[in-house]
Amino acid sequence: MLNFLYNTFWATWIRKACTVLVVLAVVVPLAIIVPGRIGAPDYCHEGVERSAGECIGVDGSGYDFGVREIRQVTDAIGRENERIAGDPDIVTVAMMLPLQPKSGAERAQLRSELQGAYLAQYRANRSENKPLLRLVLANPGADYAQQEKVVDRLAAMADSPRDNLRAVTGFNLSLDNTKKAVARLTGELRIPVLASRVSADELANPDDRSGRVPYPGLARVIPTNRQQAAALANFHGGLRDAETVLVKDLRPNDIYDESLAKAFSRPEPGPPGPKDQPFTSPGINDLGDTGNDFTSIGHNICESDAHVVYFAGRPAHLRLFALKLAEVPCHGKKYTVVSGSGAATLERYMSPGDWEKLRGDDGAGATITVQYAAPGHPDAWDASLRTWEKERRAETGKTPAAGDRPAYLTEPQGELRELRRLIERQAGGDIGPVTLEDSRTMLVHDGVRTIASAVFLANAQAAGTVPRRDRVAAQWPRLEARYRVRGTSGWICLTNGGNAYDKPVAVVKLDPGTRRVAFVGLGWPERKPQPADCAVPSGTG
Repeated sequence: MLNFLYNTFWATWIRKACTVLVVLAVVVPLAIIVPGRIGAPDYCHEGVERSAGECIGVDGSGYDFGVREIRQVTDAIGRENERIAGDPDIVTVAMMLPLQPKSGAERAQLRSELQGAYLAQYRANRSENKPLLRLVLANPGADYAQQEKVVDRLAAMADSPRDNLRAVTGFNLSLDNTKKAVARLTGELRIPVLASRVSADELANPDDRSGRVPYPGLARVIPTNRQQAAALANFHGGLRDAETVLVKDLRPNDIYDESLAKAFSRPEPGPPGPKDQPFTSPGINDLGDTGNDFTSIGHNICESDAHVVYFAGRPAHLRLFALKLAEVPCHGKKYTVVSGSGAATLERYMSPGDWEKLRGDDGAGATITVQYAAPGHPDAWDASLRTWEKERRAETGKTPAAGDRPAYLTEPQGELRELRRLIERQAGGDIGPVTLEDSRTMLVHDGVRTIASAVFLANAQAAGTVPRRDRVAAQWPRLEARYRVRGTSGWICLTNGGNAYDKPVAVVKLDPGTRRVAFVGLGWPERKPQPADCAVPSGTG
């Protein structure tokens, strides 16, 4: 064998020269290429890196991050971005939220949120205002665990004259990692942030006159947990302490659960009621052995006078708690389980058997009513106007004129009709099935519309140039009164702290008969509707 190799490659000077040349031709390129490949990132798509099994990064080309449920709406976003690409006056808005959820319910929620953002982009870009909006999707990974990499990329886009990133929105989970991302974006980087879905009070600026805020440049279109709890309490009237009990999740690092529990702990009149009933879940969608906890908690609540249960936890656990409470025999006692806006997509976790349990399959009727504060509902404005007109007829003895109807009801009603027409005509293309009942499409649409309003207002003041980031953030407090945002989920009138003043919540309930979310009524954090002109009153921020 050795003689064969020698005779073939090394026996003569010509063979030696040929062998050396072949080796150099192979080895030198490998010596250059291989070290560059070792440790190089693996990409799911251009600008999107594969990291810890997820596709982390920012994209505006229509990439669906491997999630087929959102493919139609990401395609539409890519087409719209391509359509406006040649225009010199463009700003970028980033949707930052986990884009590769595992469960079917979470993927449906994600689709709703992206549909809302795209529909708002579509409307803004046809409003004859400038600049145009380019929408990009930013994936920070599950539970925002890899948010630092994405924030780095967004920082570069904010400084880039080609990208002109002017706002970041999304933020659909109130977690410690979310808080870190918002704090860095608004603090260190001075990039405006519009929170459309997170309701934890820890992710809001205080409304006082000190001028000191933890998140400069932060605005929100969803009421905080404290405001939601106030709206629910005002809607229900004065419950006594003995009539209520709080069930709360103690899982660390979930500031939604923590904030909601604090909001539901507001003082109530009368003698002390039953003590809080804590449990600790293993994860946002992980049930673990919480079913056993809920059974024992249900038996303890049965022995008390409480018939209203405040639940501070995530939808997956709320579903299981309601079912376990329904299984506890309690002498015909009926309960209302009340939760916050995180439950807005609870019906997507329900199976046919779950609905039967809530309906009462023994023929005795439902023992559990699940009710929560939704950020919006498509039936809210028609139903509320009917109620208003009925009350006015009872007061005056005649039917009120159309011009007398309150604008805080008619304007959101009109905006919702516009959104429905856009969806039904599919003017923006086929973006997949749209479900308005979960409020996510409506609220995220209103959030991007609010960003567009701030950008347009800043642009008008900047004599037609692309506005600076600080000028966009400076417009948040201007969005009231004349410049109020007429949202599908209600008027958005921002305080100096960037919070939506007295934004109504849609009190809704799970209806086992229709297996859908039914609108019950509007709840107002300030006990009464917003001022007629949506001017934020003195003393509020």
